[in-house]
Amino acid sequence: MTAPVRFPRFFVTSPAPCPYLPGRTERKVFTELKGPNADELNDALGRIGFRRSQTVAYRPSCLDCAACVSVRIVGKEFEASATQKRLMKRNADLEVTMCKPWSTGEQFELLQTYLASRHPGGGMATMDEMDFADMVEHTPVTSYVIEYREPGVDGEPGRLVGACLTDQQGDGLSMIYSFYDPHHSTRSGLGTFIILDHVRRAACAGLPYVYLGYWVEGSARMQYKVRFRPLEKLGREGWVRFDPDEQANAITRAVATARADFAALGVGEGDGKDGVPGRLYSLPLG
Repeated sequence: MTAPVRFPRFFVTSPAPCPYLPGRTERKVFTELKGPNADELNDALGRIGFRRSQTVAYRPSCLDCAACVSVRIVGKEFEASATQKRLMKRNADLEVTMCKPWSTGEQFELLQTYLASRHPGGGMATMDEMDFADMVEHTPVTSYVIEYREPGVDGEPGRLVGACLTDQQGDGLSMIYSFYDPHHSTRSGLGTFIILDHVRRAACAGLPYVYLGYWVEGSARMQYKVRFRPLEKLGREGWVRFDPDEQANAITRAVATARADFAALGVGEGDGKDGVPGRLYSLPLG
């Protein structure tokens, strides 16, 4: 006799300060991922805008705001821009390895460097090595840590310069969290390269999408996501393609937001191309 399918129980968090838009509050709806059907549940929830954090799937459920928009790259139709092609060529020598979700001290050290540079004072800044191990290893679904290393010497592994915790879903790769060396002197744009590599990997695996999480217009650190074409966003009617003109305008606004943000911090823009500040190409996945 087949056991009955149990519908998951959902819960709602108390309102808390929004990490993306100043002066706003956020609220999340979440459920636990567990049991033999965790992969299937994660797949189904991912298609309706949920994200995974350890053994929990969550989605924004704010009363007076809908700024968080789930986005995904349509991998089979993806066309790299001239800048993205140069970036892929510049980093083609990196050695990429798909590892089991097992944390290492080397990964944690790189994460600390990344957070100190990109998110000082952020919610993850106080993570210790045990917290990091929980983030990586507590997964009830098919997950990997994809490592990006410089070429090794004499058979020894090269220096770790990037990593991404990634879930493999039924219809795509879901990038849970990526981090990289933010101070590398010759490899600007590592964050973008990691996304481009995921698009390639999804295509090789016959998976149509790469899930990037939430795009939040007005939040500088989320604007990099609109640079990948074609891009789909989740709305009331389901997944719809970004209108090309709408996406072009969003990219223009993203550039303006990033420039204002860098100016406020007193930081230069780097050697950006195609009208996009160089540092915008290195913004993190969130």
